[in-house]
Amino acid sequence: MLAALHEPRFQDAAPAEVYAQLLDEGRYLCSERTMYRVLAENHQVRERRNQLRHPNHPVPQLHATKPNELWSWDITKLHGPSKWTYFYLYVVLDVFSRYVVGWMVAHRESATLAKKLLALTCERQGVVPGQLTIHADRGSSMTSKPVALLMADLGVTKTHSRPYVSNDNPFSEAHFKTMKYRPDFPEAFGCIQDARGHFSDFFGWYNNEHHHGGLGLLTPYDVHLGRRPSASRPALRCSPLPTPLTLSASSRCSHAEGTAYLRLDKRPRAALRLTESYAVISRTHCLTRVDRFRMPRRVRSASGPWHCRRSWTRRLAA
Repeated sequence: MLAALHEPRFQDAAPAEVYAQLLDEGRYLCSERTMYRVLAENHQVRERRNQLRHPNHPVPQLHATKPNELWSWDITKLHGPSKWTYFYLYVVLDVFSRYVVGWMVAHRESATLAKKLLALTCERQGVVPGQLTIHADRGSSMTSKPVALLMADLGVTKTHSRPYVSNDNPFSEAHFKTMKYRPDFPEAFGCIQDARGHFSDFFGWYNNEHHHGGLGLLTPYDVHLGRRPSASRPALRCSPLPTPLTLSASSRCSHAEGTAYLRLDKRPRAALRLTESYAVISRTHCLTRVDRFRMPRRVRSASGPWHCRRSWTRRLAA
């Protein structure tokens, strides 16, 4: 059968065409499906079109045990004074301490501006070669050649999100949500000086006064400088949060040195660990429990309408 399929007249014909021509000649070798099976066993059948193959990109797994070891940076749009007018906010965030180490507001998104911001931020923080890893998504400025050459010159390792994966840069996205959900965040900025003045006040509040829920209710400034809480304040510990890309932190305010991970975790939701009878519980979890308590389940009897389970039970007891 392979010899018949290898004949020169069948070199550009599909097995269905070969099968039909052989039947017209009065020859039956095998079924059409058997032809495909034999050709596949001999690695002689494949997709004829040159289709794009998507490789399996590795999941970003980054580890930080101290400040200025892992940064995350991103760019977000800000509404300008008129329609289709935008300003661009560049923010560089320390993943371990959530401290904003650098930021800039510009008229456009540019790789040259991003290069200047990263170079100035590394100089201010005293970053030495081989110390820092910077994570970002796959935007045009993040994957540009000037930024890549700068990081190579500074000895900084760069990592990127997986293609078409929106949650591989969670710390910067969560920071932008905190920023844009503030009550004093305007719908639009009148000019670029207005935007720069607003974010100068915001980042001062965020770094020095904001008690971050992911830091055991410490401020990013305290964690970034390694300051410990006062003796009257209890130590808080968060368990690893099983979100798609999460910070898995040990107690940053206890005696043990904290660690931060950027990894993909598909395990089920873990229970909160208590340390000295204190725990950090999410607000959503508390509200869900309150709603379940306030709104009892409704059941339907076989011969009547819907009833509240509690009142139905009380009527039975009466």
